[in-house]
Formats: sequence, structure tokens, C-alpha cells
Amino acid sequence: MTRVVIVSAGLGNPSTTRLLADQLAAGVRRADTTASIEVVELRPLAHDVVDATLSGFASPRLQHVVDQLGAADAVGFVTPVFQASYSGLFKSFVDVLEPDALVGKPVLLGATGGTARHSLAVEYAMRPLMAYLQAVPVPTGVFASPHDWSADGEGALTTRVDRAVGELMSMLRGAGTGRTRNDDIDLFSDTMLSISDPQRRP
Repeated sequence: MTRVVIVSAGLGNPSTTRLLADQLAAGVRRADTTASIEVVELRPLAHDVVDATLSGFASPRLQHVVDQLGAADAVGFVTPVFQASYSGLFKSFVDVLEPDALVGKPVLLGATGGTARHSLAVEYAMRPLMAYLQAVPVPTGVFASPHDWSADGEGALTTRVDRAVGELMSMLRGAGTGRTRNDDIDLFSDTMLSISDPQRRP
């Protein structure tokens, strides 16, 4: 059975970051009905993360999450974008992981923000961090703007989620990303156009 853990670094309650994490979890369920999926929110663990940063020791409940990540076949990370980068809570959580915790692990990347101008934060902030940790992020990062939470934008978001999850599942089967040079995919344009024009379907 495939085990997937998706970490949401949303700070609000309710949280659009958690909503995107749930969308990614739903995408995994659509792709693999037998998969074991868990969504973990960091917000209730914020003090544990800070304490671990200061002391070097994780609380039992934070250690449980870290152990779940280590045991997972694949991981998803979703963060809000503040000041053009991932949240401090997300980075602090990554900082308490062992340096080799994500080596070789397939990873889904997602982010939420109040404007489409944040959409490249997945590429210039999250993806380099995953490269440093030697994780293997799928090519499609999923960014959700306020447009995506309206009825008009929902279909475009689902398309991006299913594309990213499809790449993840292909990697877990040992078939690479499942994409070829013949695929008619322009990720940047598709994402930007679907955000700026929710009526458009990629």
C-alpha cells in the first residue's frame, strides 16, 4: 500500500492552505483508491517546532509527524506564500528534520497566496529547498490563488492537482514523471492563464 503524508503549513483557521492540501489528498485518492493518505497541519505544532528549534529535541507529537514522513512513500508540502516566499512555520519545520529525512523521496509541492504574483514561489523558493534536501519533487507545482476557490476556478485547480498527482504516481511506479517531450504541456502558461482567467480550462 502506498503511504502519502501531506503537510499543511497554513496559519489560519480555516485555511486555504489546508484546503489545497485536502485537494492534493483527494487527487491521490482518485489516482489510487488503496493509498494510505494523511494530512498533517503544522499550526497546532507551531510551539513544538519552535521548541525543537531551540532545544534540538522534538516533542513526542512532533517526533510522530517526523517519523510518519520518514515512513511515507511520498510526501506533499503546502505552504502559504508571505513576502514572496514560503512561511516561517514551513521553513522552521523543515529545519527540524534530519538532513537526510527526504533523500530520494518523491514530493508534491503546493502553495497558496492572495495574488497570482506569488505563483512562482513554488519554483524559486520551494523547489531549491527540496533540491538541497535531495528530495525529488514532481515537475508540476500547484499554486492556488483566490480565483481557484470560486466555482469558476475549481475545475482548473483540479486539473493542475491531477496533473501533479499523476506525475507522483508515475514516479512511485518507477516510470519517471510519465511525461514525454511530445506532451503538449506549457505548465507556466497553463497555470498563469488559469489563475488570471478562471473561465479558461488548461
